[in-house]
Amino acid sequence: MHEEAVPEATRKMLATLWERNLPVVKARVEELHKAAATAASGALSPEDRSSAEGTAHKLAGSLGMFGYKHGTEIARELEQMLEGLEVLDANRLSVLTQELRAELKL
Repeated sequence: MHEEAVPEATRKMLATLWERNLPVVKARVEELHKAAATAASGALSPEDRSSAEGTAHKLAGSLGMFGYKHGTEIARELEQMLEGLEVLDANRLSVLTQELRAELKL
């Protein structure tokens, strides 16, 4: 849906919901940032990896509703990286986390 096609009342409601959910979004992005840092040190446990995967999944599912299509794409890529059993590319994980933070202006 194009932004100009969205009624003003809907835009205001979404802006209010975004502000209300912003602390949760920030906490989720911070969790991904910590997971990336831990992965870079080679100490990301399977439990932490699974938790970060769930966090990325939640972000991928919600950011589009607030107009962050690219944020959803980044979160999906993070989720896909984290769900596998192969060795993580810690550098790519870090880059994507930074891109997500920049996209959301956090």
